[in-house]
Amino acid sequence: MARTGSGGPAGTAMLWGERVSAAQLDAAEEGYALCGPAERLLWERLSVFEGAFGLDAVQEVCASELLPPARIPAVLDRLAPLALLPVDDLFDGEPDAPRYWMPHPVRAVGARHLTGRGDRGSVVPRHRRWCVKTARRAADWWQSGRQLDARDLALRELPDLAAAMDPTNAWPTPADEAAAAVEVAVSLWFLWVACGRVDEGRNRLRHALSLHTEPPSARALWLAAFLELESGRPEDAEPILVRAWAAAVRDGDEHALGMLAHLRGTTALFQGRTDAAAEEFRDALALVGERTDFGPSRHGCWVGLALSLCRTDPEAAQEALDQSDREHGTRRTWAGRDLYSESWASHVRAELAAWDGDPERAAGHARRALREHLRLGSSVGAAAAAELLAQMWSMSGRNDRAAHLLGAVDVLRGSAFEPSYRPAEYCAAIRARSERALGSLLDDPELRDAYEEGARLGLFTLAERR
Repeated sequence: MARTGSGGPAGTAMLWGERVSAAQLDAAEEGYALCGPAERLLWERLSVFEGAFGLDAVQEVCASELLPPARIPAVLDRLAPLALLPVDDLFDGEPDAPRYWMPHPVRAVGARHLTGRGDRGSVVPRHRRWCVKTARRAADWWQSGRQLDARDLALRELPDLAAAMDPTNAWPTPADEAAAAVEVAVSLWFLWVACGRVDEGRNRLRHALSLHTEPPSARALWLAAFLELESGRPEDAEPILVRAWAAAVRDGDEHALGMLAHLRGTTALFQGRTDAAAEEFRDALALVGERTDFGPSRHGCWVGLALSLCRTDPEAAQEALDQSDREHGTRRTWAGRDLYSESWASHVRAELAAWDGDPERAAGHARRALREHLRLGSSVGAAAAAELLAQMWSMSGRNDRAAHLLGAVDVLRGSAFEPSYRPAEYCAAIRARSERALGSLLDDPELRDAYEEGARLGLFTLAERR
């Protein structure tokens, strides 16, 4: 997982919000004046980066006839002590690649000279193309089973990807980069949907689409609808789904039609219409191929079908999970897995074990689902798994542990969702069952204390407790 030291964006974030003083700018100008021509040229071009960057990105964005890619490593080495801060960035995808960050006053000076030289019109579009390529790379990693690496890559590069998703930062006009802004937002669908950044994704995609003059693709509309649903607004998702279906038919995008069937199933499940959800997930399975380049996998479609069946037809739900395992197998390494779908599959297994009258086994599956959702960052999944685990613990007589979880979930919901957020009927039923399992016991002062203690500890701590 990526992390930054005190010299990186996380450790110096307040600089971006502070007013740059004249003295800071003067000092940066003096440093610029002491540099040679090649160092000045690189300084200027590095100013287009919003966050940290490595050598590969610098060569792709900053190279030109005056500064060929082969010369950049040496120039960067000379410039780094004068204008850049090193970033302690440990990342599994590139564990040994050094990265740098340009402080705000230094960047301001570089940006001024970049514009004065007349190079902004060529460097900014190259930066946008690099952002599109990075977003596609993260999406490819997600689809190939490197989901944690994909999330970490997207988060590591998010300052620059965020700039690319804002067409108003484009050069020379917003319309010139609106398509790239939409593409970046859509490529990062997993970051918004599966990794708990729903509101951010919804706002960024809306902004990019508002400045996009061409008809939006079916995949962009699918994501827009999905984000409305994940925000607790199924009524706002449905008209977008209609537009997305028309766009998919227009473009002949069969995979998008499969994704839309999956989303209709998810919407029906959200609304508690489990029979309709099952039919939609079966339609999705007929359309989604073995290898997908975007959106939910076949494994995710099978798990969706199992979720819609597990409370009414547990044998059919188990068969759906078994069929998914027969198609894809279950890999026991941390790479090459659809962790997001597997976290919900663990949830289904917990429901099925509870149906069989085995709360201990159900608790094991629910705890696994909770930990996997937390690893990815899915607040919706983590809350549902924690409430299911609370029900199992209460059924086993561990009411204090159940109260801990309910307190932590309420804090999570209060921090992760808007006040108007309405949980899915499927998830609301889990909470109702967990509260019924506790009954009036929460009126007990000791359990109220446990509830408040759980709120203080949080789900990450509770998920690690045996």
